[in-house]
Amino acid sequence: MFDQLDELITKFEEISEKVNEPSVIADQTTWRSLMKEMSMLSPIVDKYKEYKGVKNAIEEALVMLDDKLDADFEALVKDELSENKKRIEPLEEELKILLLPKDPNDDKNVIVEIRGGAGGDEAALFAADLYRMYNRFAERSKWKSELMDINENGIGGFKEAIFMLKGEGAYSRLKYESGVHRVQRVPDTESSGRIHTSTVTVAVLPEAEDVDVEINMNDIKTDVFRSSGNGGQSVNTTDSAVRLTHLPTGIVVSCQDEKSQLKNKDKALKVMRAKLYEMELSKQKAEIAAEKKSQVGTGNRNERIRTYNFPQGRVTDHRVGLTLHKLEQVLDGDLEEIISTLTTHDQAEKLKNSTT
Repeated sequence: MFDQLDELITKFEEISEKVNEPSVIADQTTWRSLMKEMSMLSPIVDKYKEYKGVKNAIEEALVMLDDKLDADFEALVKDELSENKKRIEPLEEELKILLLPKDPNDDKNVIVEIRGGAGGDEAALFAADLYRMYNRFAERSKWKSELMDINENGIGGFKEAIFMLKGEGAYSRLKYESGVHRVQRVPDTESSGRIHTSTVTVAVLPEAEDVDVEINMNDIKTDVFRSSGNGGQSVNTTDSAVRLTHLPTGIVVSCQDEKSQLKNKDKALKVMRAKLYEMELSKQKAEIAAEKKSQVGTGNRNERIRTYNFPQGRVTDHRVGLTLHKLEQVLDGDLEEIISTLTTHDQAEKLKNSTT
């Protein structure tokens, strides 16, 4: 591990010199690529320098203790030595985590799809709750939210909502949200007070760029129609809504949020590109058994990952056995504890697999 870290420091220093060369600065594409690489290496380099500083302090303290010191100074050196020894192991663990292969999609924006599942109107209402939850989390994270498409059921619920969240590390933070979310509560329409169980499906897709997925427009069938609101009534007098069908795969994407047909087509293409990218990623993951073992359930839309129990005010994530009695705060976008627990669990599993 330390040979690898030494090599990374050397590489970091070489890049640091390159980015200041006039010829590199003049080539903005190369310069941006090098700056991005520096940004990725920087946390590892800083942590390794911290580790080396602590190791040096321990060695210096041991040398000093070999000499005769006055009692007060010796006690001070021993205290510092003890504190630094406690820091070594945690620093080594942090370095191991930083050296784990990074998901190339972690820094990307995300496209989130929320669909009501079992439970009819109650599922659609909870889909609207989850839409608000993720948007509140985006606000807390200072990300931007852009609605791509929405299909309402007329009573405040969503049959389907597709939106993009733009922000640093969006995919790395939300990739564990894909799966089936289950809600247990008494619907407003239930006169007997009986608890109903409904489900909502969430898919989190990394935004795919042109370089990730090349779409042949000859493979795309485009249909235009008038946008419709609650109950199917027309909300636009022109054919601005767009439906795209990818003929080789059968994937269909619709967008009607914008009044402009061109803007709707552009948004629909973004969703289409993300879906095709996810399809390719799923094929790759299926071929790597070890990777599947190390996941905490990312990307599987059929997996029940979390239960929101209203009568007990609790949220339970079934993948890591985490239960929080703060349902209201979670639905208001306070997802930090859940996401941190899932991330830590995933890192621990990958560390375990990397040493076996």
